Amino acid sequence: MDPEEPKAKRQKRSEEKTESPTKEAPAELSPNLLFGMGNPLLDISAVVDKDFLDKYSLKPNDQILAEDKHKALFEELVKKFKVEYHAGGATQNSIKIAQWMIQEPHNVGTFFGCIGKDKFGDILKEKAQEAHIDAHYYEQDEEPTGTCAACITGDNRSLVANLAAANSYMKDKHLDLEENWKLVEKAKVYYIAGFFLTVSLESILKVAKHASENNKLFCLNLSAPFICQFFKDSLMQVMPYVDVLFGNETEAAAFAKEQDFETKDIKEIAKKAQALPKVNKKRQRIVVLTQGKDETAIRLSDKIEAFPVLKIDPKEIVDTIGAGDAFVGGFLSELVRDKPIDQCVKAAHYAANVIIRQAGCTFPEKPDFN
Repeated sequence: MDPEEPKAKRQKRSEEKTESPTKEAPAELSPNLLFGMGNPLLDISAVVDKDFLDKYSLKPNDQILAEDKHKALFEELVKKFKVEYHAGGATQNSIKIAQWMIQEPHNVGTFFGCIGKDKFGDILKEKAQEAHIDAHYYEQDEEPTGTCAACITGDNRSLVANLAAANSYMKDKHLDLEENWKLVEKAKVYYIAGFFLTVSLESILKVAKHASENNKLFCLNLSAPFICQFFKDSLMQVMPYVDVLFGNETEAAAFAKEQDFETKDIKEIAKKAQALPKVNKKRQRIVVLTQGKDETAIRLSDKIEAFPVLKIDPKEIVDTIGAGDAFVGGFLSELVRDKPIDQCVKAAHYAANVIIRQAGCTFPEKPDFN
């Protein structure tokens, strides 16, 4: 050791020495490294009966956007059944779960979306703060905060989303603002659920292009069969920027049908989805397809890997609301730390396994994962 070397410099060098990451060491985490943008919704969940589903033409396990015929549903749900309120919306849930898995530091996850200036909006702001995510909502007073009715039957859930304010997100009024765009630039992993394609394609494209041009990771979820069917053009405008594509077996089947893949085999669908055109050639697309209690199929490089999910006694399942969002959140919590894909999947399966034991997309204080 050089005795002439200033003490501060020596201290800095010794800190650098102890902190230099080994191959296994996680990347250093700091606020705003993970960015999500989507539809912030207040979930109103209740256990309902088959008659209720039939009355509103709902399938036991589905996600749809509310139409005129569903207007009375929200009121009837609150009046007729015992309801619980949770901060929701697919992307916000995933960012929340990722932050819960990470724990420290707080605010690793940033979230953008639109809410109303009302009581439900205040609840969402409160819940985001409690979850230690850095939520920057575009607040407007023309539309009320969006809600999502979660109608539970057995271990199925039928989701009916009334986007309301969530549908009013404006790129020029929020994303383009200098202080907000700076938060986008700070991130290195981006995640957007396909649901947001119905709201602001131009916002998604701006973020996706930024990620691609800067060799950062852009992740997208197919989210629902109706996205693959009715928003196919928007989806395919974003697809060339997608580094990690998530979906479940029903979404994958709908996607394959719309893309004329001429196969129902989940592994073949993953292979063909990976081969779709891609802008950033430095990264090969990864396709992650879940199949409920069956193994998760991942197309990685030029091979398919299958990862079995954690076993669970069906009696322990409270409901499956947020299971897919939790899977993505767990995955992102390791991805943002540059962990290998098998570790990302392990975290994803763990998070989903925790969530299905809870009501709605809620979780215990701390994860028990390593």
